[in-house]
Parts: sequence; C-alpha cells; structure tokens
Amino acid sequence: MNVYDFDNTILRGDSTARFFGWCLTHRRRMWRDVPAQAANGLLFLLKIRKKQAFKQRMLHFLTLIGDVDSAVDEFWKANFSRVKAWYPLKHKEDDVVISASPEFLIRPACQKLGVSVVIGSPVDKRTGLFLGPNCHGKEKVSRFRARFPGGRIDEFYSDSRSDAPLAELAERAYIVRGERIAEWRV
Repeated sequence: MNVYDFDNTILRGDSTARFFGWCLTHRRRMWRDVPAQAANGLLFLLKIRKKQAFKQRMLHFLTLIGDVDSAVDEFWKANFSRVKAWYPLKHKEDDVVISASPEFLIRPACQKLGVSVVIGSPVDKRTGLFLGPNCHGKEKVSRFRARFPGGRIDEFYSDSRSDAPLAELAERAYIVRGERIAEWRV
C-alpha cells in the first residue's frame, strides 16, 4: 500500500488553517473569538503553549460555526480544486492518508479522491477537543501499526521531515515540494 500525508502533500496548503480562514469569512460569529485566537497564537510562537494545546484552543472556533458538517461540505466545494494534479494520477485503491489534521475535516476530501482509509487527529467536531493524541511524528507510526498490524508501506509521500518515523517504515519514501516529488534522503 502507499501512504500519504495530506496537507502540503496531496493538498496545496494546510486544510485546518484554510478551514479556519474560510470560516472567518463564511461564519461571522467566529470573529468574537479572534482576540483569544491571537493570544493563543502568541503563546505558541513564544513556545509557552505546546502544539496540541495550541491546536485544541484554535479548534475551539468549531463551537461558534453552527452546523460543522455543512461548513465542511461548503469548504470542500470551494477548496477541493487545491488537490495537487499529481495525486489523482498516482492514486491506488488501497491508498492510506495519515495526517495531523482533524479526521472529520479531511475525510470528505479523501473520500472524494477514492481514499477509504483516513487516519487523522481525533477531534470532536462540536467542541474542538482532542479525543486522543495529535496524529503527528511518531504518533503516525503508532496509528498506522494499530490499524495495520504487520502492514507494509510500499511508498510514502510527505512534505515534512517530521514524518521521518513513517518514512523509515516505507520501502521507498518521497518528499513533496509543490508539484515536485523527489526521493526522501536521510
């Protein structure tokens, strides 16, 4: 099987950040949370707040947008064209996407691409609370092994060196920079 990261790998940009921005323009109630979001960002930049705590506080905006499923559907109608041209050409039926983005957010796009196995960060779409660890770095390996005990990765694609633990499991690994794909070098 081939395994892919999602953001900046299959999709141009970060789906969570883009969804946040899209909601700011389409779900105006979010604006009342902007000061707290700015403080959250500053705490993260100053390394006072850890990544998962930052993401969880950022995702608090979900409590302000009403019908999350409807917002996600509208978002993908406007952003599905951001899928990179190379991925549909490489797609195989047994592809797996493993991402740090909330699973509820990326699943609809992956399903439209024909990817049935989607592993993302477990986030409650009504509250923005994490229901488990952020699916990042070594956690991606743990989640892959839990889903596919003894599973083998033929090819792995990512834009980020933080995915090195998963790349090490693959027969062949590739780094994705825009539309360019190059062999992953240690």
